Amino acid sequence: MALTRLKNLPRDALRVVIVGAGPAGTRCAETLVAAGIRPILLDENRRDGGQIYRRQPEGFTRDYATLYGSEAGKAGALHQSFDRLREQIDYRPDTLVWDLTPGQLCCVSQGKHSTVDYDALILCTGATDRLMPIEGWQLAGCYSLGGAQIALKAQAVSIGRRVVFMGSGPLLYLVASQYLKAGATVAAVLDTSPLRKRIAALPKLLARPGLLLIGMKLLAQLYLARIPVHLGVVPQQVLGDAASGVSAARVRTSHGDSLEVDCDAVALGYHLRPETQLADLAGCRMRFHEASQQWVLDTDEEGRTSVSGVYAAGDGSRIRGADAAEHAGRLVALALLQDLQQPVHGEALALQRRVLTVMDEFSRGLYLAFPWPAAQAKALADEAIVCRCEMITAGELRSVVREQGACEVNRAKAFSRVGMGRCQGRYCSEAGAEVISAAAGVAVERVGRQRVQAPVKPLSMSTEVLKRAEKVAP
Repeated sequence: MALTRLKNLPRDALRVVIVGAGPAGTRCAETLVAAGIRPILLDENRRDGGQIYRRQPEGFTRDYATLYGSEAGKAGALHQSFDRLREQIDYRPDTLVWDLTPGQLCCVSQGKHSTVDYDALILCTGATDRLMPIEGWQLAGCYSLGGAQIALKAQAVSIGRRVVFMGSGPLLYLVASQYLKAGATVAAVLDTSPLRKRIAALPKLLARPGLLLIGMKLLAQLYLARIPVHLGVVPQQVLGDAASGVSAARVRTSHGDSLEVDCDAVALGYHLRPETQLADLAGCRMRFHEASQQWVLDTDEEGRTSVSGVYAAGDGSRIRGADAAEHAGRLVALALLQDLQQPVHGEALALQRRVLTVMDEFSRGLYLAFPWPAAQAKALADEAIVCRCEMITAGELRSVVREQGACEVNRAKAFSRVGMGRCQGRYCSEAGAEVISAAAGVAVERVGRQRVQAPVKPLSMSTEVLKRAEKVAP
């Protein structure tokens, strides 16, 4: 949508819609309000804060230190900012944006469908867990790191009596430490990244020494609590059965020994993947990010996408963490104001760019220190489940590559149903692409990315829009 016609609109007539009330969305709204614009802020969650600073439900009384650990101060500051903003924005929580057309969003809230028109759209959709399958991960008791974090923050429960945290990246240690702080039993932290990778990444990680120190403190807390922490492991299997769920996690240690840890729950995760579904439906261009080996939204430095009038900020655009998301939220709001020929202080833009440049360097260090374990996909046993929704095995996926020449992810999806389930490929599409890549002997970039279709998340059959569609069907 061209913005030229909007430049002469009075600010109170300008329809700016922000999707997502996490760090990026909150700071974006704050900046727009300061410029005299009252944005509409749509959020799927019941309360603000996003995933990393998700607020506990009303009536819960756990203190910030217990709930957020090392991130308590940042969470409190963001929540206070939002509380000050709330009366100055059109805030619509518990609202899922499930589709869009140019200038209009399709939403559902508490079973009721509605549309929201926009002149400018700012996507602050955040990220979800990036997962690599392991044999047995379909058993009851296996969660993503984000799912484990939601259980703790939103329901005040642990996912199990003895929890193993397996994967790699800062979130692995953050969630494990939050469980420890809350009084849960952490059976072990099993990290696929070897120590040598972290040492090699130190020059880049020193771009943010304060954050590096926080990470070291999290690790020290686990060691002081005598939590077994193993680096450089190779995940082999989650043990258990369909009746009882998880009973143990088995890995090969960096020394080549087999290690089995008794547990009744496993939390898995390897960094994050951006939620780009709405941007994809809007027709925004994507690009392959070499450092993280995944597809991301292609934006300019300020957050403009390839589609005029559509912007993006935070981890939904590129994975840089919550601190960077706050700065990116401010920057994208300034970019919109600039495009509308509203007065913007040049130093304000320059400051946000400088901060994000430093954070980009640190982010590159994280990808070096905690690499995506692509080799695990090649080593998956044929009977291992890749797609948990449709229960598609690695062997079935390899067979469509060998027998039907399906070397592109959407073609493999059509033949095997991988990625067609409830999660819409969020859990399996990247790992599935790695399996296809290894089986076909081509670079994962050439395998492509899974195309998005509406609804981007499942809708209840009782949703009003579906009922209306049913009445007019022949």
